Amino acid sequence: MSLHALAVADAPADTPALFRPIRIRGLEIRNRVWVPPLCQYSVTARDGVPHDWHLVHLGSMAAGGAGLVIAEATAVNAEGRISDYDTGLWNDAQADAWARITRFLRSQGAASGIQLAHAGRKASVWPETVPRAGSQPLEEGGWTTVAPSSIAFDGLRTPVALDEVGILAVIEDFRAAARRAVAAGFDVVEVHAAHGYLVHQFLSPLSNARDDRWGGSLEGRARLLLEIVRAVRAEVGERMPVFVRFSATDWAPGGWDEEQTSIVAGWAAEAGADFFDISTGGLVRDVRIPVGPAYQAAHAEFVRGRAGVSVSAVGRITTPEQAERLVASGAADAVMFGKAMMRDPHLALRAANALGADTAPWPPQYRRARPEVNDGEF
Repeated sequence: MSLHALAVADAPADTPALFRPIRIRGLEIRNRVWVPPLCQYSVTARDGVPHDWHLVHLGSMAAGGAGLVIAEATAVNAEGRISDYDTGLWNDAQADAWARITRFLRSQGAASGIQLAHAGRKASVWPETVPRAGSQPLEEGGWTTVAPSSIAFDGLRTPVALDEVGILAVIEDFRAAARRAVAAGFDVVEVHAAHGYLVHQFLSPLSNARDDRWGGSLEGRARLLLEIVRAVRAEVGERMPVFVRFSATDWAPGGWDEEQTSIVAGWAAEAGADFFDISTGGLVRDVRIPVGPAYQAAHAEFVRGRAGVSVSAVGRITTPEQAERLVASGAADAVMFGKAMMRDPHLALRAANALGADTAPWPPQYRRARPEVNDGEF
């Protein structure tokens, strides 16, 4: 989707840019304060079914005024989980559990999204919530991992290279998961092509050494992503937005970079994607990343300008003023607040107060806590 196709809904002229609603296809989102996918590693039953923690985690941010809340990286098949504590969307029981969550998010005025993912060579690891690290042994419930090539991620087991049949099966798994996402009531489907997981592994020449139609040239390395986007678009119809999350750079010589990201974002838009969530890194360890305030925003701005697509910025964006500058300047169309939102699920309400916006609706149960009835104190 081009920048011109992203319609801005009507809002008073003095509304801060961060709180101007936007429309993407058939979906209107109340503001540009969004929640990115945040892995929780909390499915203790190890069946991929989200439960009360996920309802409270996501629901608190919706009640706190966020415009769009995207659920964590959710595996399209059991082998695609980062860990066996991850959520999934490969069966109807999982879809039914997600439906309970999307109903609550909608009741709070937030749009709901889900990030569909396959971890590839970074699957079958111990989650950060348990005191172990590395690949989960096969004899302890782990599984064989897959990737474009038999190139291991540092410290993890060597994956099996997917054959043609396996690649086509992955595409169909994304298609089926998108179908279940619609049934579960999600408003947005995001394809995870970042952070060193399977689709990113196909994109980067550092992890894709194939010499068939799924590797080699940029067109070959991008083929899996584009086929997934087409499959997802076919399932969700014409009114539902489709997002793609990219790592705009591997931060490594000879790797994936923002120029390739921009080219492939343009192709993905032609294939049916509407919006691009721009992060960085995750493919290789031990690279020097210049972490600082809003350190990834320049990559989002680059992709937006070069590809002519709509983007969100993410990464160490912690204050309303930072976010407002990014959106008002045209560097990004929305801002994803990750860790900042975990620290304060009501960040959107706090940002509205700080910027003088009166468009962030408070839950009726909390209205007596509004600053204007408490001597201006938040």
